[in-house]
Amino acid sequence: MLPRLTALAFAGASVAAASAAAVATVALTAASTANASTKTAAKEAQPAPDAPFKAIEGGDVSLADFRGGPVLLVNTASMCGFTNQYDGLQALWDEYKDAGLTVLAVPSDAFNQEYASNDKVKEFCEVNFSITLPMTEITPVKGADAHPVYQWLKAEHGFAPRWNFNKVLLDADGRFVKAWGSGTRPQSGEITRAIKATLAQAS
Repeated sequence: MLPRLTALAFAGASVAAASAAAVATVALTAASTANASTKTAAKEAQPAPDAPFKAIEGGDVSLADFRGGPVLLVNTASMCGFTNQYDGLQALWDEYKDAGLTVLAVPSDAFNQEYASNDKVKEFCEVNFSITLPMTEITPVKGADAHPVYQWLKAEHGFAPRWNFNKVLLDADGRFVKAWGSGTRPQSGEITRAIKATLAQAS
């Protein structure tokens, strides 16, 4: 009887040890996952850099100027099939600017569809679309020469414009919220819902 009891006791101890080891492994895995999630969240929480753009009317414009409200950042072009989206961008600006939204147009010749002159871009937008929303000078938005904000979007969030009129929504602290392609119109439900939600979080 004693040998059997001893064997049972040994088996029980082995099971207990194995269970303890399994629990420890699960705990370590959970801790590792939580730590990775925390690091990912911290990375995602980093705001866009405050590197200034050159404003099309002169001087500088920085995303830091708009902290406290969301920003819809859009790379634009004057000779694109999506150029008529300027109407929708201006409409968003008119509707939500008093609530805190900034719509920032970033003219770019990244896809060879922009004028060579900032003055020509400014005139074109004012004459054809009555644009009053903030605009930058012609700015690179992809590749090695991209503006630091677009380099940040690529490095931290895997986003680079694939065509003109790609939209990026940043929250009131300058953090990435979501991006949309050219085919998603500025006043689409998807974008306006995201804007409203981000405005609500900022209030």
